[in-house]
Amino acid sequence: MSGEAEIVRDILSNARRVVKTEPLRDGVILVNGADLKPEPISWLWHGWLARSKLHILAGAPGQGKTTIALAFAATVTTGGRWPDGSRCPAGNVLVWSGEDDPADTLLPRLMAAGADPKRVFFVTGSRIGGEVQSFDPARDMVALTEQCERIGSVRLIIVDPIVSAVTGDSHKNTETRRALQPLVDLAASMDAALVGITHFSKGGQGGDPTQRVVGSIAFTAVARVVLVAAKVKGEEGDDRRVLARSKSNIGPDEGGFEYHLEQSEPVPGIYASYAAWGDAVSGSARELLTDPNEDDDGKSSALDAAADFIQQVLGQDVVPSKSVYEEAKEAGIAKRTLERASDALGVKKRRGDGAKWYWSLPKSANSANNANVENMADLPTPINQDGGECA
Repeated sequence: MSGEAEIVRDILSNARRVVKTEPLRDGVILVNGADLKPEPISWLWHGWLARSKLHILAGAPGQGKTTIALAFAATVTTGGRWPDGSRCPAGNVLVWSGEDDPADTLLPRLMAAGADPKRVFFVTGSRIGGEVQSFDPARDMVALTEQCERIGSVRLIIVDPIVSAVTGDSHKNTETRRALQPLVDLAASMDAALVGITHFSKGGQGGDPTQRVVGSIAFTAVARVVLVAAKVKGEEGDDRRVLARSKSNIGPDEGGFEYHLEQSEPVPGIYASYAAWGDAVSGSARELLTDPNEDDDGKSSALDAAADFIQQVLGQDVVPSKSVYEEAKEAGIAKRTLERASDALGVKKRRGDGAKWYWSLPKSANSANNANVENMADLPTPINQDGGECA
């Protein structure tokens, strides 16, 4: 063999040794902090809508939550200006609504807000085996991701209501977190802001608005920003609507904007509402959304909020007391307030096997109790208050 041939052979042999690698092993993936580069939050609307993050937009019925979300969509599709005057880069918008029809409700509202309809895409279902079926995020998220990649430049995703994404019990923390994750992953892969719309629970006037979001605390725990919309009385007795930040883990968590719901005729004979933005306002969401004319020291409001929380968490189920206490702590509800509210509701507290305690609502508070509640009769007789309760 010539010298040149030996050199070539050695080069090829070394190349094969370099290319040859061990197969990737299954297991936990760790990333060393030194290998990461700090990155700032990427904002769609600075301080309000962050790319790749989940936002909750909550409020009582009739406050224009969907109309506000569509105002966001209009700004994105046209590269318009946000209520604070800052410019938004133009992009596409994805809308999944389980409550409003795209043709007779959503599109007219988008047009009234000045949106570019060519940049808005509605999720209306899935085709399985040639048949059209309802969109199921647990089944169809991969296909939806492929569609978003085909569309390109999806910068805003609206889910109305966000509870539509939860196939299980939306009042259970673990089930809700698991159901929301595919949507959060979709937003992250698209570098889009995800806005989920939901309602306020009854009561709680004067309390923390974040605690009034219907469903599991997971909705507001997973969300990086919680926005609330409400109509309140001004100091002079006039009505005003306010969009405020109730929570933010990634930016300012106070301040807001006044808004008005106006009517227009985007197409002859078709009327639709749109959000007209007003002045910026300062203060926390709790301060902004509290009626200044209401005589309330806040104690009754906190108790009402805790009672509503208990009814949401327990529902028709028998729930371990430890879970109730943990979720209440995440929601910012004091243990003493929680226990006072449970006493007011007549919550049944029974000890099961070992030292575990369970809570359930009495039939008077929930006439639709299921078989789980009936099974409470099989548990031992509760120990009196002097015996204490194991949380």
